[in-house]
Amino acid sequence: MNAPVVLPHEPLQGEHLRIQGDGVELAAYRWGKTDGPTLLLVHGYPDSHEVWLPLVRELAADYQIIAYDVRGFGASDIPRKRLDYHLAKLANDLEALIKALSPDQPVHLVAHDWGSIQAWEAVTEPRIQPLLASYTSISGPCLDHVGHWMRDKLKQKRPRALLQVLGQLLSSWYIALFHTPWLPELTWRLGLDRAWPGLLRKVEDLRNVAVSSSQRSDGVHGVKLYRANFIRSLFKPRLRHTDVPVQLIVPTEDRFVRPQLFDRLQHWAPKLWRREVRAGHWQLLAEPQQLALWLREFIQHLQGDGSSRALQQAQVKANTGNYSGKLVIVTGAGSGIGRATLLEFARQGANVLAADINLTAAEASAAQARSLGSEAFVYQLDVGDSNAMAAFASWVESEFGSPDIVINNAGIGMAGSMLDTSNADWERLLRINLWSVIDGSRLFAQQMIKAGKRGHIVNTASAAAFVPSRNYPTYATSKAAVLMLSECLRAEMAAHGIGVTALCPGLVNTAIIQATRFNGLSVEAEAKQQAKTQRLYSKRNLSAETVASRLLRGIERNQAVVAVGAEAHLSIAQWRFAPWLSRALARLNLAG
Repeated sequence: MNAPVVLPHEPLQGEHLRIQGDGVELAAYRWGKTDGPTLLLVHGYPDSHEVWLPLVRELAADYQIIAYDVRGFGASDIPRKRLDYHLAKLANDLEALIKALSPDQPVHLVAHDWGSIQAWEAVTEPRIQPLLASYTSISGPCLDHVGHWMRDKLKQKRPRALLQVLGQLLSSWYIALFHTPWLPELTWRLGLDRAWPGLLRKVEDLRNVAVSSSQRSDGVHGVKLYRANFIRSLFKPRLRHTDVPVQLIVPTEDRFVRPQLFDRLQHWAPKLWRREVRAGHWQLLAEPQQLALWLREFIQHLQGDGSSRALQQAQVKANTGNYSGKLVIVTGAGSGIGRATLLEFARQGANVLAADINLTAAEASAAQARSLGSEAFVYQLDVGDSNAMAAFASWVESEFGSPDIVINNAGIGMAGSMLDTSNADWERLLRINLWSVIDGSRLFAQQMIKAGKRGHIVNTASAAAFVPSRNYPTYATSKAAVLMLSECLRAEMAAHGIGVTALCPGLVNTAIIQATRFNGLSVEAEAKQQAKTQRLYSKRNLSAETVASRLLRGIERNQAVVAVGAEAHLSIAQWRFAPWLSRALARLNLAG
C-alpha cells in the first residue's frame, strides 16, 4: 500500500485576521464561501493552523472556513504564565472567535489532538453550546471523561480493565515527558523542530509534510497546555455533558489515543455519531478527502438534507451498551443460537442484520430486535451458495459500509455412519457448515480491512469439533474444519486488529435436531432417533440465550475459543489430555 500523500502547504487566498481573545490576541484565517455553513478548525500540538490546509482545499468551494492559531502557537500571542493556558481560557478564546467571526449563525467545530481536548471544554460549557451547530472530534478526548473512564476501570479490579488503563498510560508516555522541567523545551531547541517532518513521514507514513516556520516556538510553548491542565482534570474530573451533535472520528492505529478511551461516550454526548478509520494519529493529513466527505455528510444530515446509510449506522444510541452504533450481521438468525445472539446484541444497542434462508423467521427475529430499540434489517440468504454470499456481502457494503461484527452461524445437522452418507449429503453439509463460513470470513474480513475496522468475526463450530464419533462423522468433520479455519484466520487478522472467535457450544436445546438427517435409517427409525436425541437435549436444557451471553463476553475479551456448557469444556479437556479415551468412546454406536 502506497503511503498517503500530504499536499505541500501552498498559500491559499484568504483573510488574515487579528481577534481579541481572553487576554491575548489570536491570529485567525478565513477562506471559502462567505454565505455557506461555517466551519471552525482547531489544531493540536505541535501544529498550527497550517495543518488544516489540505482539508481547506477540499471544502473551501462550499463552506466558509475559519482556522486560528491557538494561544502560544503560530502568529498568536504567547502567554508566559502556565495558568494562561488553562482550559477555561482556551474555551473563552474559542467563544470570542465565534462571536467575532460568525455572530449570526452557529459554527460546525472541527478539532484534532489537543485542539479536540480544548474544544471538549467549550462543547460541554452550557453558555457556549448555543454557538455550536456540531462538533467533529479527531483523536482528542475530554480530559474529564478520561478521568471518569480511568476511575471506572480501576474500580472494576479486573485484569482486563487494569491492562486497558496501563496500555493507555504507556501510549501517553509523552505527557510525563512534557511535565519534566526544561527537557521538552531543550529538545525542540536542539533540533527536534527540523526533524519533526521526517518523524511524521516515518511514524505516520506521510509524505511531503511541510515545515512550519513556527515549529520550534510551537513545540516549546505548547507543552504548557499539558502542564496547566492534565493533573487537575484526571484526578478531579467534573461531570461534563453536551447536547451538541458530536461526530467522533477514531483512528484505530492511533499510537497515542486508544479507541477504548471513548467507550460509553454516549453517556456524556447523547447525540453521538462514531466513525472508525484505519489510520494513525494525523488522519486529517493522511486522508483529507475522507475527512471532507464525512464532514459533508454530517453537516448535510444536520441540515435535514438526508444522510447516507453508513452515517445512520454510525449513530450511537444514548444509555446503551458498548455495541451502540455497531453493525452486527448474523447468518442463520431465524432461530436458535442465531436469533438469541441477534437479540443479545440488540439489547446492547447494536444495529443488527438478520440473514436466513427462511425470510419469515428472519423477519420475526428482526421484529423482536426492533422491540428492544435496535435498528434491524433482514436479508434472505442461502449461505450454501457462494454467489449468493458474494452478492450479500456486496449489498451490505453498498448499503451500510463494512460491518463491525459478523457471526457466521448458519448450519445444519447430520448423523449416520460415513458409509451410509452419500456424496450429495457430504456436499450439502459442507457447503452450508464449512463453505459458508469460508465465504463469510473472507468477504467480510476484506471489507473490514478496507474500511480500517477493528472488527470481529465469529464462526460457529461445536463441541463436536473435539469429539470424534462414528455416529456423526460429517457434522464433526465440518465443525473441526471451522475450528481450524478460525484459528488460522485469527493469526492472519491479528495484524489488522480484527478478532476471530470460534464458538463451540455443547448440547444446546434448539430446533436443529428436528431438521437433522440420520443417514442409513428408515423414515420411521429416523423420526424415533430425532425424538430420542431431542429429549436428551431438552433434559440438558442448555439455552441458546446462555450461549449468546457467553459469546458476547468472549468477543469483548477477544477469546480464540468460546466453549459453552460443561460437556463442551469436558470434551476439549479430554481431547487434549486423554485422546485415547475420546477415540475409545468414538466407537460407541449411539444409534444402535
